[in-house]
Amino acid sequence: MNPTGLIKNSLAHLLENNRAWSKNVSTSRPTFFPNLAQQQNPEYMWIGCADSRVPANELIGLLPGEVFVHRNVANILPHSDLNSLSAMQYAIDVLQVKHIIICGHYGCGGITAVFQNRRVGLVDNWLRHIHDIKQKYTAVLNSQTSDHQSIDRLCELNVIEQVKNAAQNTVIQDAWARGQSVTIHGWIYNLHDGLLHSLGLEVSQWEDFEQQYEQAMQAISTCA
Repeated sequence: MNPTGLIKNSLAHLLENNRAWSKNVSTSRPTFFPNLAQQQNPEYMWIGCADSRVPANELIGLLPGEVFVHRNVANILPHSDLNSLSAMQYAIDVLQVKHIIICGHYGCGGITAVFQNRRVGLVDNWLRHIHDIKQKYTAVLNSQTSDHQSIDRLCELNVIEQVKNAAQNTVIQDAWARGQSVTIHGWIYNLHDGLLHSLGLEVSQWEDFEQQYEQAMQAISTCA
């Protein structure tokens, strides 16, 4: 059956890729799709950048159904963003994920635009959150030896601030209050070698954050 009828499909090559992928998975794991269709039971939630070069499942070697993914420009978690908060609430309350990975990446276009004070359009309103981080850490950024290093540090600082935002929001706070095990991890991805790195943040209760924050900031300062 061809649901598109006689309309020519200019993305036929992508549909062919999908069929080949489906066939390969079905051959190697015959029960994969029947089991996947029944439910999703991920242990992890990934909150990352919408950048096309940072695909969550592939980077951590997990199949569909094994990680619940939310992505937006520059992996930002504002307290007022009902989109990200709703995704997090569903992941924690319904799916019962145990780990939330907040992953930024070096060379982020949104963060680079903020650092360069470059306007890019409607998204500038969303990136105001990054401008606030840039202003907060002016001394750290000015201590770097090049703009490239400053942008790298801003990418890292953004992850740290989003871990803080996650730890402070009501969804996480309520989960911790009822004794649910949820750990927030702060990671950064390097496009140049494909490797993920922890920024030293593994927050399982609010009290964890302040000490880990100081250690993470010390590590960033030594990169100057």
